[in-house]
Order: sequence, then structure tokens, then C-alpha cells
Amino acid sequence: MNNVNRPAESFMVFPGMKATYTEDPNRPGEKRLPGFSWLPNRVRHLIISMLGEFVGTALFLTFAFAATQVANTPPNDSIDSPASTSTLLYISLAFGFSLLVNVWIFFRISGGLFNPAVSVALALVGAIGWAKAFLLIIAQIVGAIAAAAVVSGLLPGPLAVRTTLSDGVSVTRGVFIEALCTAELIFAIFMLAAEKHRATFLAPIGIGLALFIAELAAVFFTGGSLNPARSFGPDVVLGTFDGYHWIYWIGPLIGAVIAVLFYRLIKFLEYETANPGADDDGREIQYDDRYAEEEARTSRRAVRATTDGTHEPDLLPPFHPLNRPVSGLQKPSLPRYHMNGDVSTELGAIPLSDLPNKPSATFQHGGDGHYSIDHPNERPRAQHLPGSYSTRSRSQPYSESHYDDASEQSYRSGPSVESGDSDSSSRSGF
Repeated sequence: MNNVNRPAESFMVFPGMKATYTEDPNRPGEKRLPGFSWLPNRVRHLIISMLGEFVGTALFLTFAFAATQVANTPPNDSIDSPASTSTLLYISLAFGFSLLVNVWIFFRISGGLFNPAVSVALALVGAIGWAKAFLLIIAQIVGAIAAAAVVSGLLPGPLAVRTTLSDGVSVTRGVFIEALCTAELIFAIFMLAAEKHRATFLAPIGIGLALFIAELAAVFFTGGSLNPARSFGPDVVLGTFDGYHWIYWIGPLIGAVIAVLFYRLIKFLEYETANPGADDDGREIQYDDRYAEEEARTSRRAVRATTDGTHEPDLLPPFHPLNRPVSGLQKPSLPRYHMNGDVSTELGAIPLSDLPNKPSATFQHGGDGHYSIDHPNERPRAQHLPGSYSTRSRSQPYSESHYDDASEQSYRSGPSVESGDSDSSSRSGF
């Protein structure tokens, strides 16, 4: 689908027409249809949600009702008989997979609720506002009526998709069967869709399977409504309401309250801490290791930045001139070492009497990095002789006497190795 362009500005593009595109100036990247720019975004979003719920509920129940009609239609010249397990499985699969597909289609449009009980539950937890929930419920009920009407007019025979109690099932049992199965469905929606996690994009699969197993348990006893709109639509089309029709409203609403209470309980107890890392895939640990390695490399780069460019550590510890605070001064400055060997400080910073007789061998940018005396004004770089620090094993201690000898000899032996004029014995030091 990467080669498919975004929708065009014009309502429809016929052959020979050039597709043009536009964006909402107040919301970059959002498409606007011509003539609707005056509509406030909040109202437009409500219209989109209602339209999505109407069409989604209609499609979901149309396919589910059609499959139920097929399952409940007896063969020719046969008498009505109780539904077999294969029929119940067929109906359960039809509802579960129809919900799965249509939720996956419409969850980016309206959330893919398709159920007044789900809308009430999401409003109770604050996922949607009550005004929006009320409008979505209206759209869902109208969509259910439209689905029942389509199936009634499209398929032959009387509409056989109503939900009724089986023989021997009391109204009380029917209420609690509907409540329990609806609670399971809504709690699955909370944990898979409302709670954002690594597998949220796969939530429609879990929600569809949740309805499937709920239908398996309830369809034989109550018809498996779990959705007030699902029971209300066919009854409106047929004009038939049983005296216990109210259980298909009260039962799912009780189930919604049960799911909300349990969801709030585990949120209050911070369920995330009971099984931490359940959504991890191991990358977090690798990321921490990489972060530690990067931090170590940064530290090493910081250490190398204090050298003279040879990536060698300082041979003497850095000089800290102030072991005690200077009275009357808030921010004393470090001494500055000049090329001619003089030492100066900022005015009034540190008395010269507090400085050492000669500076310690702290590497500085542009210096030779050696502790030596009698430097000329334009001194050459230090010459690394055979057996110097760069060629010796780093495990050997570096003696100060050898250090002084190497430094003295390097400044009296002429040009540096970098100039290309030194002898072969000097080059062998590298």
C-alpha cells in the first residue's frame, strides 16, 4: 500500500481529472473536504465517530446476523429442533470474527466500540466523555436496526436472529449470564485497547476472540446478546418484544460496572508492579548495556581530551594550586603558563608566593608534554627516543630520571621526527 496516494481534495476523481490535495491549516497533515472548513474540529470529530460507529455496528451485526440466519434456518420439510453444537459454534465464530474484522477496520475512526455497554464502560473510566458516549450509543442502536433490516430484506425467510431465553433458563439466570459474559468482553477491551502497550495494535484479535468464547458460553442459554443494540435491532424490525427484553439491557450494563470496578481495583493496586517487564522483549536490557558502554567511551574521550594529542596519560598528577581558600576571593583562577616559561595570573587572583617554584608537568595544548628546563622561545616538539614511554611496556614504572634525560636529549638533538630529518635511530622509537 506504499504506492497508494492520500485521498484527493475533490470529492471524486474521474478519469482525466488531476488529483489535488489539501491540509487543514489548523491541524497540519489532516485532510479536509471542500465546504467543511467552517466546521469546528470538535464537532467534526464527533460526526466522524458517530458515522464510524453507525457503519461499523451495521457491518458487524449484518455479517453476524446473516450467519445466524443461516444457522437457524431449518432445511426444507424439516421440523424445528434444538440448535446443535455445530450450529452454536457457527454462530459464535460468526460474531467473534465479524467483530474482529470490523474493530480492526474502524478502531482508527471511532474506536470500534459497536456496543452501548462498552461505551458506558469507557465513559465510567474516563476514556471518553459522557456526551460523546451518548451520541455513540445512538449511532450504535441505529446501526443495529439498519443491520437487522438489511438481513431481513436481503435473505429469504423470516428473520431468525432474535435473542431469547432457552427453556428452563430463568430471568435471573439470564441477567447474570449476560452480565458475566459482558464483563469478560469489556475487561478484555480495557486491558488490550484502553491500556496502551506493545501489542495494542493487535487488540482487535483479542477482542474478537473474547466475544467468541463468551458467545460459546451464552448463546445456548440467552442467545448471547452481550450487547443491547444487538437485541434491540431485530426486535424493532420484527416489532416483537418479549416481556424479559430488559435483561439484554440490564445484564450487559451490570457487566460493564463489574469490569470497571475490577479494572479500577487493579489500577489502584498498581498491577504493573506485580509482573514488571511483561511487555518487554529483551531490548531494554540491551539498551542499558549500550548506554553503559557509550558512557564509558565518553569518559575515555574526556580523559584523552586532557592530553597533548598523543593519547598518553599525564606523567605527573595534575597541579592544584589552591589547597586552601584565598581570603577575599570568590573564584580564584588557575595560573597561566607562557611559552617563555613565565607564570602569570589574573589580576588579584593568586599571589605568586602561593605558586610552586616551577610548574608541574601538566599537558597543555601546543606544549611538548615534557618536564624540562631551558626551553628556547621556539622550541621543537619532543623527540621520542628508543626505550621511551611509547615503546616500553606500560606495566613498567616510568622513572623521573629517565624522563629528564630523554627530555634533555630530545631538545639538543635537532629537528623532531615529524620534520623527517632525524636519524634512523630516532625513527625506530615509533
